[in-house]
Amino acid sequence: MIDIRPFASLGAADHGWLNARHHFSFANYHDPARMSWGAIRVWNDDTIAAKKGFDPHPHNNMEIVTFVRSGAITHRDSMGNEGRTGAGDVQVMSAGSGVVHAEYNLEDEATTLFQIWILPDQRGGEPHWGQREFPRGDRSGKWEILASGDPEGDDALPIRADARVMAATMTAGSTITYSADPARHQYLVAPVGRVKVNGMPAEPRDGIAVTGETTIVVEALDDTEIVMVDSR
Repeated sequence: MIDIRPFASLGAADHGWLNARHHFSFANYHDPARMSWGAIRVWNDDTIAAKKGFDPHPHNNMEIVTFVRSGAITHRDSMGNEGRTGAGDVQVMSAGSGVVHAEYNLEDEATTLFQIWILPDQRGGEPHWGQREFPRGDRSGKWEILASGDPEGDDALPIRADARVMAATMTAGSTITYSADPARHQYLVAPVGRVKVNGMPAEPRDGIAVTGETTIVVEALDDTEIVMVDSR
């Protein structure tokens, strides 16, 4: 089963400094048909104005993955961590028993990113944060695992969930394949470029919800980048 969720149908919130689209119910956007997908609870498509950002606020019991598409985000938290994550790179925060953090766009241009929340396998535990550079050229024409519940096996950032976050860059006319477990849930978004997933067309920034498939074939109709989460 493949469900294409057009970008125009997503929840929307424009706060001036933050223009957000919500793939799943979030804040003032509520759709009982779009509460989650497998272990994915939130997928926000955010544009953050220059010199603006999220002031300190708390989280607990959530794996929060930030995929920066353009610009950069600077993180600070109550554990004493601080770091800047640039375009194409990823940061993860396991909120665990509780953490306070802030995310700022300190750049001179808008920053665009995907913020993805994944439900952890177990509640509690010590919170942690990490970030890593992932050169886009290294994932040309193939999937690269960015964050995983098996970080050593997948050479990825660690999350406390039975899930993988991955990305690929593709040239127009190329295809890549993913062997899927039909009992699991996959969710894909191409921030730029049109794609087909198992023959079904999707526009840039559409949500593509997949389950029950043994093979996922992505065809690039334009030069594109695609982000996917595979979860229980």
